Amino acid sequence: MKIIMLAGKGVSTNYIYNGITSEVNIEKILITQSSSTKKMLKRRIKRLGFLTVFNQLIFQVFITRTIKVFSKNLYKKRIKDLKLNSNPLPKEKIIEVGLVNSELTKKTIKNLDPDVIIVNGTAIIGKKILECTNALFINTHVGITPQYRGVHGGYWALRKNDKENFGVTVHKIDKGIDTGEIIGQATTSIKKNDNFLTYPLYQYALALPLLTKTIQDIKEEKFISYKKEDAKSHLYYHPTFTQYLYGWIKYGIK
Repeated sequence: MKIIMLAGKGVSTNYIYNGITSEVNIEKILITQSSSTKKMLKRRIKRLGFLTVFNQLIFQVFITRTIKVFSKNLYKKRIKDLKLNSNPLPKEKIIEVGLVNSELTKKTIKNLDPDVIIVNGTAIIGKKILECTNALFINTHVGITPQYRGVHGGYWALRKNDKENFGVTVHKIDKGIDTGEIIGQATTSIKKNDNFLTYPLYQYALALPLLTKTIQDIKEEKFISYKKEDAKSHLYYHPTFTQYLYGWIKYGIK
């Protein structure tokens, strides 16, 4: 069975690759570029409005950087505690393909002819990529779907006082945003001093055994996926500065 990764350049890709490679043979890693910031902001403003996006940018530029400075040691400790490995990806396996929906991405996937594509940290994958191969696209989502689709699913679960749904989902990719059939889910709890930047570390650690089991189930023809028909679906975005501040003051979610 041929397995490849289709992934963004973030450190989470290193966590995923290094965390499963002892049991899962990944032949190639297709690394994608992010969409331009200008285009991304235009799309977001059209969807959410200028004031909301401006408020989100204040959070992303000032608050996350401040948290990063003051939680540097905690972040390192959590990586060690959770046994996450951020070592560089093997250069001989990397193929740079540009944007995730580029012709080069499509051509490379067709040439490799994989059975499974493990996706992590890319932009939304379009129809022409999903339909250029018979491979199964599998994604790791840092949230419980369909309740917490979009971004920062762990944070929003805590923010909504829904600690039981702080977790991760491994799911098939379809044309929607985190709407694909669920393959596996796991939940956990955090510690009192954790924060916005350390929450996802727990989720990546949870995802590793789920991914490994998924690949094993596919090999053994035990693969099962399902939909949660009784769960309310919601799509979340980046928190705004005021949303984050309110959540910290009122609920202690930092």
